[in-house]
Amino acid sequence: MLIAVLADLHANLPAVEACLAHARKNGAQQFVLLGDYVGYGGQPGAVVDLVAERVGAAALAVRGNHDAALVEADLNPDAAVSARWSATQLSAAQRAFLTGLPLTVRDGDRIYVHANASAPAKWRYVMDADSAALGLRGCDARLVFCGHTNNPAPYASEPGGKAILFKPLSGTKIPLLRQRRWQVVRGSVGQPRNGDAAASYALFDAQTQEIAFQRVSYDTAAAAAAAKAILAAGLPEGLAELLYVGR
Repeated sequence: MLIAVLADLHANLPAVEACLAHARKNGAQQFVLLGDYVGYGGQPGAVVDLVAERVGAAALAVRGNHDAALVEADLNPDAAVSARWSATQLSAAQRAFLTGLPLTVRDGDRIYVHANASAPAKWRYVMDADSAALGLRGCDARLVFCGHTNNPAPYASEPGGKAILFKPLSGTKIPLLRQRRWQVVRGSVGQPRNGDAAASYALFDAQTQEIAFQRVSYDTAAAAAAAKAILAAGLPEGLAELLYVGR
């Protein structure tokens, strides 16, 4: 089975649609969504509806910290402004859908989570080998898929509990060797942070145990224009411009 894994959609409808279309074209049979469907971008309602539609068609989905922030206040000032604005754009049913999503989903030897699996509700980042190792120690799954850092990075376990980073190349398959455990940080569909403005998601082949990180170009100008809809709420204009540079 070929699984499309998407994280950190951030209300960026053009990026989400581009990644979904790319995944379908490449034969994705299942979709996994790793949270942060709202925040920063200008089309939260449309993105939440897409996510709910996918979940209704058997996709797996977990809650992210921006989704939780609709009822919890635990974000930096800019993100908090965006969360408050997003909440006003969602219906009661959309908000209930987001806040009702689980923090983790287990599927065989895989666990899906938004942040570090060692303490999902604390929203810890997987930023380096040490935090990747912490995430692996925090659960017994062989494969841990997460988002949150908006930067794609697969880590493999090493003897002694350490982890080592493998730098992914777009479209190149990485074998997730069965004799190792893996912490796979997914990057971001809606707001990449690694200097590449293209949307990021991954295709995981559950049969061959290979993963390929994908970069998908989309209409960043349309996304930035939609994001500016929240300027009146006090969000700095530069945040929308970040879409052009992937920062």
